[in-house]
Amino acid sequence: MIHLSAFADEISPDLGEQIAVLQEEQIHFIDLRGAWNSNVLDLSDQQLQEVKQALETAGIGVAAIGSPIGKVSITSDFAEHMQRFERALYVAEYLGSPYVRIFSFYPPTLGEALHQDQQDEPGIDAYRADVLQRLAALTEKAAKAGITLVHENEKMIYGDTIARNVDLLQSVNHSRLRAVFDPANYLECQQEPYPQAYEAVKPWLEYVHVKDVNAQGTLVVAGEGEARWPDILQRLRSDGYDGFLSLEPHLAAAGQFQGFSGADRFRQASQALQRLLREINWEYA
Repeated sequence: MIHLSAFADEISPDLGEQIAVLQEEQIHFIDLRGAWNSNVLDLSDQQLQEVKQALETAGIGVAAIGSPIGKVSITSDFAEHMQRFERALYVAEYLGSPYVRIFSFYPPTLGEALHQDQQDEPGIDAYRADVLQRLAALTEKAAKAGITLVHENEKMIYGDTIARNVDLLQSVNHSRLRAVFDPANYLECQQEPYPQAYEAVKPWLEYVHVKDVNAQGTLVVAGEGEARWPDILQRLRSDGYDGFLSLEPHLAAAGQFQGFSGADRFRQASQALQRLLREINWEYA
């Protein structure tokens, strides 16, 4: 059976409000990205203890740690970033999360890359070997901790396009590095999410982020954009997918490190997804 999760910091920075809305929407898992205006990796041990206690009391499990690992320049200090990654693994273990979400690094100068064609970014292509070496190192460390990394196809990182995403997954070739399928992100990179991206990453697909974008480039609830969510859900079901569908709607704001929807718009996103699931009689928890 599939399970619903959510980046609940899209609801509010306050953990209590995050939990309250998740309970209202009968969502029993969270992708923990932040609380109290702090990134999950910047929470103190005392704050993590408070998070753990609050979630356990509410009956909410941690599906994934929504870390920013890999969302830095490929030329940044990797030893320093590895220390931050070790914190991510600690947080995952402490909160009982099987997954840590990661990215595959920005070009050296993001400002310049933003003016390049998304289909052709020689800035990051030139660093392919470095990207693969870093991802392999992260994956090996995660494997030793018993944690699985799920790579998100975020705009402007190495693995944003279908071809480069498949390249990194094939090249690292490790059971502890799997793919997030984020259809809206593919659309923002002028890639076809379904069926093209889906078919390409299917061998590694282990996590799904739910958001949608319309033809004007505006983020909308699932089913109201160009991502073909009804078709995607039908296909996931027929292929036997039994993982998480994680809401990340970005309906009010979409920043480099965090999106936001607010409680009311998050509820709209949740209800739109659950309506799509009911329409195909796909049971979820």
